[in-house]
Order: sequence, then C-alpha cells, then structure tokens
Amino acid sequence: MRRRPAARRGAAARARGRRPPGPDRARILKAARLLLQGIGETALKSDQRATPRRVAETWTADIVSGYRADPARILAKTIPSSGHDMVVVRDIPFTSVCVHHLLPFQGTAHVAYVPGGRLVGLSKITRAVDALARRLQLQERLTRQVVDALARALRPLGAACTMDAEHLCMTLRGARKRGARVVTFAGTGVFRSSPGLRAEFLRLAGRKTSSRARR
Repeated sequence: MRRRPAARRGAAARARGRRPPGPDRARILKAARLLLQGIGETALKSDQRATPRRVAETWTADIVSGYRADPARILAKTIPSSGHDMVVVRDIPFTSVCVHHLLPFQGTAHVAYVPGGRLVGLSKITRAVDALARRLQLQERLTRQVVDALARALRPLGAACTMDAEHLCMTLRGARKRGARVVTFAGTGVFRSSPGLRAEFLRLAGRKTSSRARR
C-alpha cells in the first residue's frame, strides 16, 4: 500500500483532531551513533556512552518538538472583539535550527495584529511562535509562517512579525562574523497597505525600518 506524503498525513491527522506526528526518536538515536562514528569516536569513553541517548532525547523533546505542535490548535480558542486597535506582543525569545546546516539560530520575535472581530490570548501567540520555531527552519520562512498562522486563525485586518536573530551558520562557519544579525519582516493586510501602521509597529518593536536582511 502506498503511503501518503507527510504533508497530507499531517493534514489528515489535524482533520481527525489529532496532533501531527513528531520526530522519530529511534532514528535520531541511530543517527547520533553514526555521527559519532563519522567524527572518529568509535570507542566511546565512559562519559560519552550516553551521548547518543542524550542527543536523541534533546532533539526529540526540545529542539524539533514543534513538529508535534499544531499552531492552528494553539490559536483556535478566540474571543469576540469590536475594537480594531493594534495588538503587539514583543520580545518573544525563540530558538530554531537552520535547515541548511543543522546549526541553531536564536533571537527575538515581535508579533502584531489588528483585530477583525476576534482576539486571542497573548500567551497563545508566544506558544505559536515557539511551535513553529522548534523545527528545521529558515528565518525568512519562519517569519512568514507566524503571520500566516495568525491570519488563518483570527482573520484579522492585518498581521505582522519581525524577527532579529544570530545564526551559528554565519558566526561558527563560513563568514565567521560574530555579532552579525539577520532581521526579517512579514506582514499581511493593513500592515502591507498602510506604511504608517507598519512604521508604528516597527517602532514599537524597536526597529527603524522594514528593510529585510538576508544571509
């Protein structure tokens, strides 16, 4: 029997009210052992024997645990609102892993939306950011995914996110420019059509422009 693609399996699981499948701990454990062998650690010392297990637990329970979370479920519980004033949640710390080099990048996210009739709990926004960040990511894609999740859940007049992060794939390898930061912005609705509102959000987020830096 042919298996459905992972994206379709995830969608089917959500439709049945289940969480999407998470990382495979057994395969990560095997991969950690192979990595150590590839490095040259073929005879593990006493302080290394538990390393593959620790690696598997860390990646499964923490680093890529976002694959088990569904932002739509996190943001599903909303309340009615008649106001249309901008809501901003700033200084949300996040850590993710670069899809290209499997090296971490971490920084701060600032998220805003203009209600179109619904509000969501502020902690739900921080949890949605965390769920999307704890996957293999590009910062540009992560920024857009946060905005799209809010747009789908709340149908706001507009949603926006800016992220500022340091990438180990820039500071540990390649250019090796310690302290270099990547800044990304994504927006929908009024944050795209109104330069004034976008500028106000970026000011509240501590940014002077909406310029987008790329690796």
